[in-house]
Amino acid sequence: MTAPTGPGRESVAVVIVTYNRADLLVRMLDGLAAQTHRPDVVVVVDNASTDHTAQVLAARTDLPLQVITSPDNLGGAGGFHLGTKTAYEAGYDRIWLVDDDTVPAPDCLAVLMAADEDCLMVVREDLTGALVEKSALRFDLANPLAIRPKTASVDSTYASRAEMPERVAVENVAFEGFMARRCVIDEVGLPDPSFFIFYDDVDFAVRARRSGRTIWALRDAVLVRQLDFNQQHDLSGWKGYFMYRNLFVVHLRYGENLLVRLKPLLITLAVVLLSPVRGGRAEAGNVTRAMRDAWGMRAVPGTASPRR
Repeated sequence: MTAPTGPGRESVAVVIVTYNRADLLVRMLDGLAAQTHRPDVVVVVDNASTDHTAQVLAARTDLPLQVITSPDNLGGAGGFHLGTKTAYEAGYDRIWLVDDDTVPAPDCLAVLMAADEDCLMVVREDLTGALVEKSALRFDLANPLAIRPKTASVDSTYASRAEMPERVAVENVAFEGFMARRCVIDEVGLPDPSFFIFYDDVDFAVRARRSGRTIWALRDAVLVRQLDFNQQHDLSGWKGYFMYRNLFVVHLRYGENLLVRLKPLLITLAVVLLSPVRGGRAEAGNVTRAMRDAWGMRAVPGTASPRR
């Protein structure tokens, strides 16, 4: 499927990555079908699902679906890389990245398309209507004493959507409603598939901002999360490895001074020294392996490099 053309009209591709969440995916697709601004294509990357995802997708004749079924689970990062690459190469003007556990309000895409900006972010809420937008107002890669680079987020700054201004500049995003024009990909490249999960969206946002762009979160672009927002993971488990490794990669690639780029080494040392009182050897093993592997990822790979 190729992008439609027409004077004064921008085409838009929606990219969804899904893995074994067919029932949640139904709600997301229902939300897209109800949009007042119809997407030109919906690219769905199925990450080797083993549930009834294929049947759900086959039944959706109401949407312009392009389904890519991967034989392997590429992770969220690999899925968004593949979906974005597909939409970019088909010539779409804007690409909207959304997750399978979210549902857009009927006018969400219309609000985004009405904004003449290269990089946009929705503002997420939960099923109760509470603001849960975690995009950072400040993502600090300059201060070596900042234990966590995200020092302020939308939902830590504003108590509700009503208290927000119409636009808020943010410094990182989640691929749960982020939109970019193709000119951004021309200049900064595609999402990096080597992250597998976690921080691929942060990495892309840093690259976009370093190209001179502002990322605007639009108050009136509403996306509803279907699951609880829980980013607390077992740091001694497999997700903990990726959280450590990918956080370290962001510091190694984009730290604004030597001390910030050394933070991963200091964190590794601290976790290893404290491991006897933090749960034993598993987290220490994760963090040391993460540090070793992050060092090998400190350059943006060719698969994510600029397209021209």
